[in-house]
Amino acid sequence: MKEAKKLLEIRHLKKSYGDLPVLKDISLTVHKGEVVVIIGPSGCGKSTLLQCINGLEPIQGGEILLNDELITDGKVKWSRVRQKIGMVFQSYELFPHMTALENVLLGPLQVQKRSRQEATAAAKKLFERVGLLEKTGAYPRELSGGQKQRVAIIRALIMEPEIMLFDEITAALDPEMVREVLDVMLTLAKGGMTMIIVTHEMQFAKAISDRVIFIDKGEIVESAPPQAFFTQPQTERARKFLNIFSFE
Repeated sequence: MKEAKKLLEIRHLKKSYGDLPVLKDISLTVHKGEVVVIIGPSGCGKSTLLQCINGLEPIQGGEILLNDELITDGKVKWSRVRQKIGMVFQSYELFPHMTALENVLLGPLQVQKRSRQEATAAAKKLFERVGLLEKTGAYPRELSGGQKQRVAIIRALIMEPEIMLFDEITAALDPEMVREVLDVMLTLAKGGMTMIIVTHEMQFAKAISDRVIFIDKGEIVESAPPQAFFTQPQTERARKFLNIFSFE
């Protein structure tokens, strides 16, 4: 853990779809500068957890606090909170009729009311940071999957969030494009960005995380530093899950 300051706290979170429980009594604390990777089988509730944190799904019980502010009391303005909680999805969700730069500028201009000059300068720095400065004028159809995903990351970063959520962002990419996206995330981690990452990329999880959370059937089964989790998982369920992957 890089810093002791508590940034995000989830207390006894419960989420159901009708009579189907998806998240059962989830409690989790994330500290500033920490990279938490969430893994587990498909359908275990990983993506739903991120959506609850970002206010995209209503919850049926528990609390979520950001910087000690309760953000699940029903009164919070999510347009304000989402400026602090950036999220990148598996699908890029870029507007096809707008250039990469125009897609990135929408949030700072429309939501944060920043000046075009300042926002454009900030955007270009981010494009340069992820190796896409020459693509600011390109339309989504002219970009590869990996390039579109990097633009989606820039779009979240330009809002200057305090924490970033990544939901299986390499799942739709061809294998050769995965690396360029993961490299950007490794750079963010080294720069101290607080992140919660849902991924099936086990080697990446091992390399980037400060802590691994293993979820199964809507419950946290195990939580441990990556070296301990991947070499000596404490639960039989985690051992069975990891057996399908090979590690050097």
